[in-house]
Amino acid sequence: MRDIIEEVEQRRAEARLGGGQKRIDAQHAKGKLTARERLDVLLDEGSFEEYDMYKTHRCTDFGMEQQVYPGDGVITGWGTINGRPVYVFSQDFTVFGGSLSETHAEKICKIMDLAVQNGAPLIGLNDSGGARIQEGVASLGGYAEVFWRNVQASGVIPQISVIMGPCAGGAVYSPAMTDFIFMVKDTSYMFVTGPDVVKTVTNEIVTAEELGGASTHTKKSSVADGAYDNDVEALIEIRRMFDFLPLSSRETPPELPTADRADRLENALDTLIPDNPNKPYDMREVILRVADEGDFFEIQANHAKNILCGFIRLNGTTVGVVANQPMVLAGCLDIDSSKKAARFVRFCDAFNIPILTLVDVPGFLPGTSQEYGGIIKHGAKLLFAYAEATVPKVTVITRKAYGGAYDVMASKHIRADVNYAWPTAQIAVMGAKGATEILYRSELGDPDKIAQRTADYEDRFANPFVAAQRGFIDEVIMPHSTRRRVVRAFEMLKTKKVTQPLRKHNNIPL
Repeated sequence: MRDIIEEVEQRRAEARLGGGQKRIDAQHAKGKLTARERLDVLLDEGSFEEYDMYKTHRCTDFGMEQQVYPGDGVITGWGTINGRPVYVFSQDFTVFGGSLSETHAEKICKIMDLAVQNGAPLIGLNDSGGARIQEGVASLGGYAEVFWRNVQASGVIPQISVIMGPCAGGAVYSPAMTDFIFMVKDTSYMFVTGPDVVKTVTNEIVTAEELGGASTHTKKSSVADGAYDNDVEALIEIRRMFDFLPLSSRETPPELPTADRADRLENALDTLIPDNPNKPYDMREVILRVADEGDFFEIQANHAKNILCGFIRLNGTTVGVVANQPMVLAGCLDIDSSKKAARFVRFCDAFNIPILTLVDVPGFLPGTSQEYGGIIKHGAKLLFAYAEATVPKVTVITRKAYGGAYDVMASKHIRADVNYAWPTAQIAVMGAKGATEILYRSELGDPDKIAQRTADYEDRFANPFVAAQRGFIDEVIMPHSTRRRVVRAFEMLKTKKVTQPLRKHNNIPL
């Protein structure tokens, strides 16, 4: 019996060593943790249950039968994060560069199936050179099996990808179909074709970092939702985000105890809006003052900064926030902000997370680049996402809500449940100056008369009361009471139920 136990321990030790100490040292020299060290940081201590530790590849071509490593380049299993279950896989770059083989894919597919069956999130730690060339089409088939499961799991369980090294070619499409992608600065990159191929085909000379590094994907392409300085910081932030999410679409968001009073007043909000309607202010200030303990987990913070998206808690319960940011482009909606917010709204709706919308929007960004880029269709994505969302929706208009953008930003007309406005709210087709110049075009030669017309228009429409008279605004609230009113609204909406029309699926304007 002792001999058998010793053999098991020996086999475990061999598997834990991955590709060997020399390759582990090389991983550390790049500033990267090993696959197992990453799981130690991500999961609660002692909670990891590993599956398929001894699984190996079946390839006999190119001398591969002489190179066999237990686990075949990926560590799979489940554990807990702050006591809540999660399925994980962590690719091991020390074994064949973390490349995906048929059996490597089988291991990942097994835990994906279990995650969907048992209603627990999936977190993938990606560090792979791509498909294992020696296996040819078998490895490509393995990727496709993973892709298919990504689609089946979409909207059923939260899927999070963390790019912690190379991720190239077909490998990028699995993370692309997950709900969130996070990267590590300077050590991770994603691209469909690498710098060498780009140079050959297009004659462009570009580095891997410029082509697909964390900065590129968090600022320009919006492929990634966030980037962190090192492996440890990335994994700790994933733990933080995990606490905001429900385990599956079958569950409601988690509720955490909080010492922050639900009826807390924030008098500073009464003086936040400048007297000059063209002067910006920081909408993030509103979010932080309304949220429990000022905790805000922002998504895509460095992309489309004219809109803010992320998670907060209100009275202990997770709420998704979408807010126009007057500090950037005056808070206008454009192509990038519409896509960013639409994706976030749809995630919240899929996983029963209520949505708080803070509105200060002068309209859609004008210009040929926006029109040529398809702002009509991209703006419709956000409109579509809000209109199809059946979770509780509470809207607060802080200042401007002009034109079609007023409709799009969770207005009463697209079935927001509770719509509040601050006394500083201005709900109209457009700003007073523009409206006056259209309505009184014949008087443009008389500046005094136009000034008076503008003042009259502002008195008539630059307030929330016309909309309130029609029932489009449920109540004009004092800014300092925003937290209390919003918390109470969401508490009242916890039992909301909506029946959808019978259909196979809708057809969002992609």
